[in-house]
Amino acid sequence: MASLSDDYTGQTACGKDTHTPLRDFLRTETGSAAVLVTAALVALVWANAAPHVYEAFWHTHLSVRLGSHGLSLDLREWVNSGLMTVFFLVVGLEARREFDMGELRDRKRLALPLAAGVSGMLVPIAIYLAVNAGHGTAQGWGAAMSTDTAFALGMLAVVGRRMPAGLRVLILTITVVDDFLALSVIAVAYSDRIRVPALLAAVGTFAVILLVRRLGVRRGAVYAVLAVIAWVALLESGVDPVVIGLAMGLLTYAYPASRSDLERATSLFRLFREQPTPELGRYARAGIVSAVSQNDRLQRIYHPWASYVVVPLFALANAGIEISGDQLSRAFGSPVTLGILLGYVLGKPLGIVGACALATVLSRGRVRPPVGWGAVMTGGTLAGVGFTVSLLIATLAFDGTRLEDAKTGILSAMLASFLVSRLVTAVIGALPGPVRLRALLGRAETIVDLAVPVDPDRDHIRGPRRAPVTVVEYGDYECPFCGQAEPVVRELLGDFEDVRYVWRHLPLSDVHVHAQLAAEAAEAAAAQGRYWDMHDVLLGHQGALRLDHLRGYAAETGLDVARFERDLRAHAGAARVAEDVDSADLSGVTGTPTFFVNGRRHHGAYDIASLSAAVRAARDRAAVAA
Repeated sequence: MASLSDDYTGQTACGKDTHTPLRDFLRTETGSAAVLVTAALVALVWANAAPHVYEAFWHTHLSVRLGSHGLSLDLREWVNSGLMTVFFLVVGLEARREFDMGELRDRKRLALPLAAGVSGMLVPIAIYLAVNAGHGTAQGWGAAMSTDTAFALGMLAVVGRRMPAGLRVLILTITVVDDFLALSVIAVAYSDRIRVPALLAAVGTFAVILLVRRLGVRRGAVYAVLAVIAWVALLESGVDPVVIGLAMGLLTYAYPASRSDLERATSLFRLFREQPTPELGRYARAGIVSAVSQNDRLQRIYHPWASYVVVPLFALANAGIEISGDQLSRAFGSPVTLGILLGYVLGKPLGIVGACALATVLSRGRVRPPVGWGAVMTGGTLAGVGFTVSLLIATLAFDGTRLEDAKTGILSAMLASFLVSRLVTAVIGALPGPVRLRALLGRAETIVDLAVPVDPDRDHIRGPRRAPVTVVEYGDYECPFCGQAEPVVRELLGDFEDVRYVWRHLPLSDVHVHAQLAAEAAEAAAAQGRYWDMHDVLLGHQGALRLDHLRGYAAETGLDVARFERDLRAHAGAARVAEDVDSADLSGVTGTPTFFVNGRRHHGAYDIASLSAAVRAARDRAAVAA
């Protein structure tokens, strides 16, 4: 069991904290933006202070040999084609998780980010080609099309603090589509002369990966070896091998831990606790690991490395350009620089906002963005931040002064997109309250995670029966984290008069031996109209929930003790508790406490600040929908 802490993030039963991989990803990428900017600045300083040393260092060759076979690449190639494979693995993992468990699990929601992602690439490409027509530089069109996920989310944290959470998800899904198409472009348009035997070897290896996956093999080492073989084959074939990282990520399923797997893991751990042998320890470890999806495990391992090591190293290796008055004068007169700058700053917002508007009109409102049009415009301007893939393609398309011009355009577009995004958010912030809410939130229906809606005639409710915001908690009376959350809930109800609170039972009997009896005691009190009195007493005495304790609490709360004890011994409330447990299973709840706010699962901490923010957001959305 996790220990109690002061950050209100603990959860009992599943060994899984309330920080979901999607929120960890957003937080990691946002936090790493500062590291990425620092790496880019260091590259610029290094390239200008000692340009020959900078280039000589990154052209240093590093060889890896196994017998008579080996690879020899310079350091920049190892970063761009080797380490960046890890970055695209992370992108693929997150895309797969969104598809399996996130916003895109509703397949109808895939159409809009797909259209926006494609349009947000085609329009910048068209602008670049128009600017570069007749200049012999058209081959650099790929450098004007791809958004940098880490920078876009980092800038969103700076300029869009009042933006709805759905904007982060929209940007993420658009950039996933963006990265997938960009890698396809790299593989097809920016690879060297294709060597067919090596390409066939790569395809054959990937077919073996698919076969092994279909056979149910779960050992990561098997996939790692096959992925390395495919990477080497792609490198030898002339196709940029980073594509294998994205493919492996997209193949890795994401799924929530099931209660049966968690109970099995608990049982194995108890066996090990009773008899701590190496064999039982191995079984316990395997049981715990198998309860968590491989997608979650890989994200936990590789997100920090991709965000804080791989992408900053890429920036350090590729962002260095010599800056001088003559260089800037030449660059801003170059069609390469202007094409990239206009493609990102003008083309990205036009492509994304235009695609969203067209999809909404053609579907007659059935398909619309998950946020308001002001937020969509902000997302479009933030998408004008191109760095990682853009620099990667620029290094493949150009060399010499043209490569310097392309880098100038990419870095200038980042600065310009930041300033334009800042302006857009300032304009939205100056709008009158109701107009601003509509601009931010829109009228799209949100995904409801709570499978069984609240029924005022059945559920236990505190607060107004028809309040605009409903907070549902699945809890366990013996769970220490539920006890930790209780004063937070009380403070929340005191701060918001238009919130109703619902408690649903989820006794985790495999870890809390008295939880089921306590839940039935609350229902026995409910039969006498004193549910909330008993509820408060139980959470206040979590370490004393045996039958004799419960009998004493019944007397304290003024219940008919004889009737209470008869109901308890007859398990009169067991069916009611089982209904709540079934509803928890349908909603994918595996640990306590788990909160839902207006049907949406609340991810993250459950301190007063986090829950209050969720309530305010739900209240604003309810006001817009009214």
